[in-house]
Amino acid sequence: MMVAHLGFISLSFSFPSMPCIPRLGFTKRRPFAMAALSDDPIKEWILTEGKATQITRIRPVGGGCINLANRYDTDAGSFFVKTNRSIGPSMFEAEAIGLDAMCKTGTIRVPRPFKVGPLGNSGSFIVMEFIEFGASRSNQSLLGRKLAEMHKAGKSEKGFGFPVDNTIGSTPQINTWCSDWIQFYGEHRLGFQLKLAKDQYGDSTIYQKGQRLIKNMEPLFENIVIEPCLLHGDLWSGNITSDKSGEPVILDPACYYGHNEAEFGMSWCAGFGGSFYSSYFEVMPKQSGFEKRRDLYMLYHYLNHYNLFGSGYRSSAMSIIDGYLRMLKV
Repeated sequence: MMVAHLGFISLSFSFPSMPCIPRLGFTKRRPFAMAALSDDPIKEWILTEGKATQITRIRPVGGGCINLANRYDTDAGSFFVKTNRSIGPSMFEAEAIGLDAMCKTGTIRVPRPFKVGPLGNSGSFIVMEFIEFGASRSNQSLLGRKLAEMHKAGKSEKGFGFPVDNTIGSTPQINTWCSDWIQFYGEHRLGFQLKLAKDQYGDSTIYQKGQRLIKNMEPLFENIVIEPCLLHGDLWSGNITSDKSGEPVILDPACYYGHNEAEFGMSWCAGFGGSFYSSYFEVMPKQSGFEKRRDLYMLYHYLNHYNLFGSGYRSSAMSIIDGYLRMLKV
C-alpha cells in the first residue's frame, strides 16, 4: 500500500533494549525534564529502558499519510517514533510483530521495534530503531537476493496466515490460519477486497466477476509446491531503501505467511528490474506458471487501491479479472 515503522505483546510492551543506529530533526531544544515522564510514555521509555538521560532534539520525518513520524535524538542515539491519535495500539502491535519476525530471519535489514503502547488520552505509538538512509534506494541485485533469503528462512508450521490480523495501508488484512493457499488467498485476500468494494461502492459487477475467478482459479496453481513463506506484504518503492552502507532496508510491512510469488503483487509500482529477479530466482527458483499468476497477485493490491482511493483503480482490477475469466474460459 502506498503510504510509510517487539518479544511479548500486550497493550503496552517492549522489546529488549538494543543499541540504535542513527534516521533524520526543529531547532535545538532543552533536554526534557525527568519530572514530565508520567505525562509522555514515549519520553518515559526513552529515558528509562531506552538508556538515554536526555532528549536533545525532536524532528519530524515525512513520508507517511496515516501516522505522524518523528526522530528523537538522545545522548544514547536516535529513535524513530510513529504516533497515531485515532487508533489504538493493535495496529502498531501487528506492525511490530511483523518487523520482529523479519528481523529474526537474519536476512534483510528492517527497523528493530522496541516499544508499543497507548498515548495519554487516545491513540498509540511505536518506538523503533532509527536507520539513517543512504543516497540510493537500493542495490536491485542485492535486494532480490536478500528478499529471497528472507522467504527461504521465514517458514510457518501453522500454514498460511499470521499470528495477528494487520492492515494493508489502512485496510484491515485478515490473517486467520489456513492450510490451503488457494482457499486463503481467495477468501482472505481477493474475497475480502471484493466484498469491501460491493459494500462501499455497491459494485456488484466486480464482486460477481471476481467471485467467478476465485471459484475457478485452481488451474493456475497446478504442478507447483506452495510453502508458507514470511512476506513483507506491501513491497512498493516507498517501502524500499538502503542504509548508509548500501544494504537494502524494507519498511512498513503488512506481514503474513504466504506464497512467495505474492510478494510481487505491488511490482507495478516497485521498480523491480531484471537484476532483481535474476538474483531472487537464484535463491528461490522460479516455478512453472509464474507469469500466469503474476497478475492474480497484483489484483489484490489493485482492489485495495480501488477501495482506498476510488474509481481510478477499478479499470485495472476489472481488466485483470476479465483477462483471467477469458483465459480460464469461465
